[in-house]
Amino acid sequence: MDRKNFIKNSLYATTAFATGTGLSQFEQSTLKASDLLQKHDFKLKYAPHFGMFQNHAGSSLIDQLKYMADLGFKGLEDNGMKGRSTDMQEQIGRQLRDSGMEMGVFVAHTIYWSEPSLSSGDREMRDRFLNEIRESVDVARRVGAKWMTVVPGHVDLRLDKDYQELNVIDALKRAAEILEPHNLTMVIEPLNTLHNHPGMILTKTSQAYRICKHVGSPACKILYDAYHQAITEGNMIPNMERAWDQIPYLQVGDHPGRREPYTGEVNYRNIFKFVYEKGFDGIVGMEHGKSGEGKEGELRLIEAYLKADDFEV
Repeated sequence: MDRKNFIKNSLYATTAFATGTGLSQFEQSTLKASDLLQKHDFKLKYAPHFGMFQNHAGSSLIDQLKYMADLGFKGLEDNGMKGRSTDMQEQIGRQLRDSGMEMGVFVAHTIYWSEPSLSSGDREMRDRFLNEIRESVDVARRVGAKWMTVVPGHVDLRLDKDYQELNVIDALKRAAEILEPHNLTMVIEPLNTLHNHPGMILTKTSQAYRICKHVGSPACKILYDAYHQAITEGNMIPNMERAWDQIPYLQVGDHPGRREPYTGEVNYRNIFKFVYEKGFDGIVGMEHGKSGEGKEGELRLIEAYLKADDFEV
């Protein structure tokens, strides 16, 4: 692979990999596989997960990371980073620095999907959460992360929702006190309850915005996942606009299916244009699967991001 060969001006060759219509320049053009596998000058910091390119790059995490950089991706997400060995975390951190890439989010704590945790106000649960936040400070240092994902967990059916939110706010304030001296930020993620995560207490952009305002710390912001909000509330660009001062981090996935852009109903080119014009300089996490298998599926993934990134500036 020629790591210096950009394809910004070579998006009009022919192949069988193009899909979709109504995509400006791509409407009348397709791309060669050889073009797709060159380095791209993406406008935003799209961040794949490990495994997205293993058919081309192999099973080694470091080789996969190098391959992402070779394709022009500027970030990495790894939800399971905290569970990796200290040595592997340090290797990943070194490779990110060598490749000029940024580390995106990793999950900072145990998420309770079916029982109350932070919502309950239980002191043992809260202290366990805070200890895991302290551990995550060390993980962030090893990999060079600025952000970590926090999910407040399941509702407590024995408590009024207002009391539950106050319990969450209290726990997050204490976590922010741990993170602030290290210039780290936990990003709280509203999740959809209609399809993936029934029973979660944090579901909407406005709710996350209210909680962050009450926590009142630069160490507590919103992870806006467009996949979840396409399901929960729609109206995505206006909702992002209203909460913009609290959104330093994005994740994406098309709906239905939670796969790459242009496999569902979300117009990601318009969303990416909106955040670009807002001056967004954060990570856009590719938290989704692929619509195809093997190397062809990986080529479709690359092409989907080229299409979504093809907005006028």
